[in-house]
Parts: sequence; C-alpha cells; structure tokens
Amino acid sequence: MASTRAAIRYAKAILDLSYSKGVAEIVNANMILIENSFKANLELSNFIQSPTTSVDIKENVLNEVFSNVNEVTKNLFRLLRENKRFEIIVNIASDYIKLFDEMNNIEVATVTTAFPMDVALETKVLAKIATFSDKNVSLNNLVDPTIIGGFILRMGDKQYNASIANRLQVLKRELSN
Repeated sequence: MASTRAAIRYAKAILDLSYSKGVAEIVNANMILIENSFKANLELSNFIQSPTTSVDIKENVLNEVFSNVNEVTKNLFRLLRENKRFEIIVNIASDYIKLFDEMNNIEVATVTTAFPMDVALETKVLAKIATFSDKNVSLNNLVDPTIIGGFILRMGDKQYNASIANRLQVLKRELSN
C-alpha cells in the first residue's frame, strides 16, 4: 500500500503525542502489531476497507481485536472513526514505524537467506553491517530457498547480493558471451 499524505500527518501526530506521554516505544509495538495483523489477515483488511460497514462497527471491531493496545492507539481508532478514515490505518502504522525508527536512529536491514538465520549468523551479519553503518540496525530475516545459499542484504536503497543463485547467473552471462 502506498503511503498517503494524510497517513503521514496522522503518524506524525501520534508520534508527537506518544513521545510527550512517554509511551512512544509501546505505541511503536502497537503499530507493528496492527501492520502485521492486517498483512496477515486479508479478512480483517477487507472488512476495514469495506465502504458498506459503518465506522462505529469498524471502531468496535478494532477495539475488540486490539484490546490490549495503549490508550494513544485507541485514541487513534476514535479519531479515524470521527474522520471516517479507517482505510488508511495500515499506512498510518507503517509511517509511524518508519518515523519512530528515524527518530531513534534505527535502520532496518533485510537479510534474505536460503534458511532461517541462527544467532551466530545474525551476530556476524550485524558485525559486518556495523563496519559501514553508524546506525542501530534491526535485522529482518526473509527465507527464500531459490537463492540456494549465501545471502542478500538490503539496507535503505543499498543492496549487496552474495547469493549462490546470483553468482551462478553472473557465471552464466559470462559463459554465454
């Protein structure tokens, strides 16, 4: 989903409010929960996007599904009901997470491997990242058996491809020329 200007404004407002109340980290965890829940549950996503469902019912469902979230997050639900903007809730959550990471000097690195990373490999990857980035790094591991072995590291707009599949593709191009 593409982010909207409205979602960014909501995310900034929620971030400012959560920092002023000292609950920014808790709200960040709430936003991660919301984003993951909507991505994992198509039924919930379709329900919130439905124009035929009343905003009161949408708010009640969100309060029921996310009953353990912080009061700031619940206030977001109320605000979205008042403004009839539930369709951008995932964008708000995503933008909040990005803004929170920027404020705390955290960069997300995505490491794609052929198998799940163990603690030792994760430590090596973090050590390697520390040599070229001064930010705190949060690792996100994706498993893709098609890369055969090695890894693909993505940080921001940079990518380092050290996968076996990539090496085989390069070798194939060299041999075909």
